[in-house]
Amino acid sequence: MNGNRLPTAEFEVEEVVRAAHPAEADSRREPGIDMLQVLAADGTMAAGLSAEVTGRPVDFSPYLSTSDPDHLRSLYRDMFLIRRFDQESTALQRQGQLALWVPLTGQEAAQIGSGRALEPQDYAFPTYREHGVALTRGVELAEILRLFRGVTNGGWDPRERNFHLYTLVLAAQSLHAVGYAMGMQRDQLADPSLPPAASIAYFGDGASSEGDIHESMVFAASFDAPVVFFCQNNQWAISVPSTVQTRVPLAQRAEGYGFPGIRVDGNDVVAVEAVTRWALEHARSGKGPVLIEAYTYRMSAHTTADDPTKYRLSHDEQEWQPRDPLVRLEAHLRSTGMADDAFFEDLGAEARTMAAGLREAVLSMTAPDLADRFAAVYAEPHPLIQEELRFFEQYEAGFADEGKHA
Repeated sequence: MNGNRLPTAEFEVEEVVRAAHPAEADSRREPGIDMLQVLAADGTMAAGLSAEVTGRPVDFSPYLSTSDPDHLRSLYRDMFLIRRFDQESTALQRQGQLALWVPLTGQEAAQIGSGRALEPQDYAFPTYREHGVALTRGVELAEILRLFRGVTNGGWDPRERNFHLYTLVLAAQSLHAVGYAMGMQRDQLADPSLPPAASIAYFGDGASSEGDIHESMVFAASFDAPVVFFCQNNQWAISVPSTVQTRVPLAQRAEGYGFPGIRVDGNDVVAVEAVTRWALEHARSGKGPVLIEAYTYRMSAHTTADDPTKYRLSHDEQEWQPRDPLVRLEAHLRSTGMADDAFFEDLGAEARTMAAGLREAVLSMTAPDLADRFAAVYAEPHPLIQEELRFFEQYEAGFADEGKHA
């Protein structure tokens, strides 16, 4: 390929990168030795976890839950149920019952591990893919589907679960998370009896190129805001590979802002949970923000409106299959005797019941009256909105007149 021209198709992006930087392309494809991992792809579990963070040794072992069978089974259960939820939601969209769906298959460990690390007083700011984090915060999964069915602008009360509404504007939630963290910081100063709390901002490798992320990290560093930036590097910003987004591991960007950055195996739910627990404690204790890069892979499409075969090679997907977060934890549970066939069979039955309930809930959802939507634009009645509502009502009435003459 001629390195002097831009790609004519998205599928050629990686080829352009290789042509321009042949020595770097392969070295940046894999995470390297700096990636923290406890649970290997074959299901073996390391005894501890430590690394250097901003030049200082950090022992993450106290934050691990490697020897608690009940806890490990609960982590697997959450990942299994949220994958089944993802499958059912995809099917519902394909059948015309949802307007769109945003899959998470492959990213279950990053979401469940980080979500389970949160304390009740912490506040999470998701993108539009954090279904697993929603599960850990107690959000009813059917409420998520109300948004994608188009019958609500939100779906749940974020104040009840300290889990914010989905943010469809790329990277905007990072600004919200920092602002909220600074508010909590000031509340704590005004009332020391309040429990220490932190916010967590979820975003992807694609969003890391947005200006909002940069501005958020500048403010967070300047004010030592108690916030954790959690980047799920799933390798693809829709159709642009992460190798185009950055020449260095995303976690290293934190050094430029003056706070710790950690890269963790995003398919290792145990390591993700431990690292996030440490990061949240670091933020709550007044030491400032932390950036976590969860190195994972989006096994499915970006959304159900996307066709990854147009830009992604099948052998890349095949290389990631053995790293499946559910497969590796199942292998560990079975090999150590922490779970038997009955556990997995019961879980499968629970997932089928959940899926049937979700389908029933979605099919019973009805759209609100359109006038209520217009009334919710402003807190108080607005003459322009009322004028637009009258216009739309006249427009709809015209179709009724057509039916009379048919």
